[in-house]
Amino acid sequence: MAGTAVVVDSNENLWSGGTEPLKASYGKLMMWFFLLSDAFTFSSLLVAYGLIRYAHPAYAGELENFVFSQEYWPVPEMVFNAVPFLHGIHLPLVFVGIMTFILIMSSVTMVLAVDAGHRNDKKAVEKWMLWTIVGGLTFLGCQAWEWGHFIVGTEEGGKLLDGSFFNGANLSLNQYGPPNFAALFFFITGFHGFHVFSGVVLNFIIFYQATVGVLEKRGTYEMVEKVGLYWHFVDLVWVFVFTFFYLV
Repeated sequence: MAGTAVVVDSNENLWSGGTEPLKASYGKLMMWFFLLSDAFTFSSLLVAYGLIRYAHPAYAGELENFVFSQEYWPVPEMVFNAVPFLHGIHLPLVFVGIMTFILIMSSVTMVLAVDAGHRNDKKAVEKWMLWTIVGGLTFLGCQAWEWGHFIVGTEEGGKLLDGSFFNGANLSLNQYGPPNFAALFFFITGFHGFHVFSGVVLNFIIFYQATVGVLEKRGTYEMVEKVGLYWHFVDLVWVFVFTFFYLV
């Protein structure tokens, strides 16, 4: 009949859940959403650090004459200058540099694990996932030592505003400088350390699933890629934490 529209009932171009947006599975898409929200959290913490940091005066004298005082913000390389088994040797930022290298190398092993998963190479996935777990645990061990050294403090201690001396740092007293410095150190590095710990747990779960053949039975190692996204995010965030807290 003339003037009658013909409606073709076709779902060919409609998304009913079977088509992957941006060629990403639902699981990977949700991981990206989570990482985006987590990036906002870390960004707010680092912005807060920057605002508090520049609200305090900086040390203006010669570095060789630097002493800990709550009247100005401490110089990071004078605070983080210790290395295990090398007591009394001034090695500024060497230990935290080693920690950073370990975490970055664990990201490399995770890349190799993801690549092995794309090839459905079970043995290679197990090997590189295990090395990633070892790297994460080593980083956490290093961070625990750094926290312990920071809490105990140096032998000479630091001068408080009332003229007394105090060794180490906690949430209310801090030999290195203003109390905010210690509070931010514990909160920001602790929050990141919690993410590393969570990543190690997730990596171990996926490593176990790969070892017992769960992923092989599924016919895909996509879970390795999902936890890999999280692990790379944790590594990337540490680069910003390292830059803001240890270098600025």
